[in-house]
Amino acid sequence: MVFIGDKTRQARIAINMTKTKDGMSRSLWIVLLLVTSCTLAAQNEEHGVRNIVLVHGAWADGSGWKGVYDILVKDGYNVSIVQEPETSFKEDVAATKRVLAQQDGKCILVAHSYGGAVITEAGTDPSVAGLVYIAAHMPDATYLDPAQFHEYFAADLSAEQAAFMARSQVLNAADNFKAVITTPAWRSKPSWMLVAGKDRTINPDLERWYAERAKSHKVEVAGASHSIYVSRPKEVAALIEEAASHAR
Repeated sequence: MVFIGDKTRQARIAINMTKTKDGMSRSLWIVLLLVTSCTLAAQNEEHGVRNIVLVHGAWADGSGWKGVYDILVKDGYNVSIVQEPETSFKEDVAATKRVLAQQDGKCILVAHSYGGAVITEAGTDPSVAGLVYIAAHMPDATYLDPAQFHEYFAADLSAEQAAFMARSQVLNAADNFKAVITTPAWRSKPSWMLVAGKDRTINPDLERWYAERAKSHKVEVAGASHSIYVSRPKEVAALIEEAASHAR
């Protein structure tokens, strides 16, 4: 309570109510600044990580992420897609790190298939808050015969879409599958694994084993082929968003 006769208290009030040039009191300006800062911090905490970096696997390029990309962008995420040259494992990692360097804050690094090896190496970057593996590991073949592409790589896609992917696949250098990981990022960072229940390129049991070894948060999609990132974009995007909301 302020008493009329309290000259000292009145003087203090007068000082606090001194106007700035724009007419706003210094006290009010400070309060608004603090409120704004707290609000932004709360929003960041609520939304988690907002940057997503997608890395494709062997025999494909970044266009396969289109369905997942559309969902994430609609939900307000900043999404970048790495186009690995697939000329060498080292250059694929370097391409991923160049995209990571463009991020304006923490990001979730996501990969499919062979890309899992790439993010395992590149994911030690300080900007990476979490790793998401989509039916991912290091395959043991360099090229899939187009005649077998639909059956083994994309069994739950239409014949027309599988044929397009077979003819547009990127020829991965054989030595890429012999690359040695220096420091596995999943040993020090949280990870998520999406197991494709009908994967015929990577045994689903192996995907489960990877998840168990890395203590990953695991989700399984029954009936999904190795091309789950194309055929089931909603499930893939949901797992990525879960990772983004929990990683820090």
